Amino acid sequence: MQPFQRAHIDTVVQLAALGADAPAARSHDEVIRQSWLRCVQQHALDPTRMQEAVVLPSARLREHQDQLEAFLHIARHGMESLYQQVAGMGYVVLLTDARGVTVDFLGDLQPADQLHRAGLTLGADWSEPLAGTCGVGTCISTGQALTVHLDDHFDATHIPLTCTTAPVFDATGRLNAVLDISALSAPQPKASQHLALQLVKLFAHQIENADFLHRFRGEWILRLAPAPQFLDVNPDYLLAIDASGRVIGHNRRAQLLWETDPRRPLLGRPYEQVLDAPFSELGRFVQARPSDQRAVMGAGGRQLLFMTATPPPARPATPPTARDRRLPAPLAALSGGDAMLDRQIDRAARLVNSPMSLLVTGETGTGKEFFAKALHASSERRGRPFIAVNCAAIPETLIESELFGYLPGSFSGAGPRAKRGLIQEADGGTLFLDEIGDMPRPLQARLLRVLAEREVLPVGATRAVAVNIRVIAATHCDLEALVREGRFRDDLYYRLNGARFHLPPLRERSDIGWVIDTLLGAGSGGIAPDARALLMARPWPGNLRELRNVLDYARAVRGEGPVQCADLPEWLDSAPTPGTQGRAQPGPTAAAAEPLLTPDAATQAAATQLLQQLRAAHWNVSAVARGLGLSRMTLYRRMKRWGIVSPNQQDDGALH
Repeated sequence: MQPFQRAHIDTVVQLAALGADAPAARSHDEVIRQSWLRCVQQHALDPTRMQEAVVLPSARLREHQDQLEAFLHIARHGMESLYQQVAGMGYVVLLTDARGVTVDFLGDLQPADQLHRAGLTLGADWSEPLAGTCGVGTCISTGQALTVHLDDHFDATHIPLTCTTAPVFDATGRLNAVLDISALSAPQPKASQHLALQLVKLFAHQIENADFLHRFRGEWILRLAPAPQFLDVNPDYLLAIDASGRVIGHNRRAQLLWETDPRRPLLGRPYEQVLDAPFSELGRFVQARPSDQRAVMGAGGRQLLFMTATPPPARPATPPTARDRRLPAPLAALSGGDAMLDRQIDRAARLVNSPMSLLVTGETGTGKEFFAKALHASSERRGRPFIAVNCAAIPETLIESELFGYLPGSFSGAGPRAKRGLIQEADGGTLFLDEIGDMPRPLQARLLRVLAEREVLPVGATRAVAVNIRVIAATHCDLEALVREGRFRDDLYYRLNGARFHLPPLRERSDIGWVIDTLLGAGSGGIAPDARALLMARPWPGNLRELRNVLDYARAVRGEGPVQCADLPEWLDSAPTPGTQGRAQPGPTAAAAEPLLTPDAATQAAATQLLQQLRAAHWNVSAVARGLGLSRMTLYRRMKRWGIVSPNQQDDGALH
């Protein structure tokens, strides 16, 4: 224990004994001293303890994130904007839920282990009953924006930290989240964090308003400000009014202005009890009129305000119900009705134009690039480039110059002309980083800078080039495991994981039949029922990529009419279907004994015997194959060689 920690503990112990006016504690703000008292008296925390931050395991963290999923998508843009203001100054940006658990995180390039030990990381629990006086926990307890600086912290372990927070309320006045910027170290004066406090309050207000406008986009929305100049740019007060003229939502500033008596909540009040104007005249406050001509007095004549009223959008007479009408066509075309995939597509449709980075996960071959292309094609960026980069396919020695470009002569082997990198080629469009888990760690820091600063520095250049890109990354790896192993930067992982989409493997999809028909394409002649059943029963470890290869082969070798079992590639025989796993498979001897199509008597006898078995089994190919210890594919292939077809598909030369 350091001397400064011992001195801090003595101060807290004295306050616990003498109360908030203890002499040793008078240099701390009243809100801090009251929090210390709560920690001792209500939370029963020991002032002498030295407890490191508590970080929840990923499964419990995901539970907290899932409860705020829609809000997190909205808040991420505000967090990124705030981070751009403080990047390079040693700060990290945290967003916690109302219980103090960090559900989103953006960080500077600091040593990850230091941030994790300090609790400045995803999943950290900063509730006051657990962590003591701290920025997040005390903000939750008081509902106030504040700074907890150095030895303001209750627990001496956290003395090096400075944490500045602001609450984010929902449209009913309940605490929804806490926005926080923290640093591992800071100058001694608490006043050094004054600008940080103003920034956090500003961006918390913007996140709150963005969430409000999204929630009530189908209702009357009133924007109000005490002056007309910034009314339509940055209103102070927001109200949502239903068709009957009652308040159904508000932002925090509006609640503080009108809800002076907690016994008279703002929610549910008639419009005329809030503003001194009849609800029937709301139309005169639309944006078409100059803002200085849209003045209105608050009810009771307390304050003159300026207002913009936005009516609800016109509702269609017959709202569409078909799924493909609600979704952009490129996204709707990805699914034939599989519930698991549909949930991912529905979430993606809400984020097609969001600036946040997206992470697509799933087994190899599940269609991650198709998913990314559909997102791009559904967005307003669809007229700009979609640049796909396979991070595992580019040699490590070339990936830096390929991604970032280079100037002439900037390294051995560089060409005589400057080359634009793939990131610049994607300017205005989408950059798809496939197999992101295979990106060399030294380049991860450079990519993080691109995502944070929205600019790229070519190899050999001294001046960065601005880029406007939407980044979608994909991987079949467990990135969280790579982070724990130190092979992938946690700060880059958090930056890429603005929203995550997991694509189900083909074997778990309920629309495999639709997938088969889609990959075959219209006018292909279709596929025979036995062949379809055979394909649908397979586990498909290679997923869509493997199935596409099989169908491409079948189209190439088949004759007229639908694809038959005998048209499918022979290598499928070696991989058992779920129905044959656990049963004995034919060994090399049986395979070697398979007769060839020759005119000798042995072949004719074998063909005759097989024909008799098929007739006895009423042409149940699966039953005959099981009896012979063969796969259905092998049996179908023998039938084709010997000219045996079912009674419904007999040709002139068939053996019957």
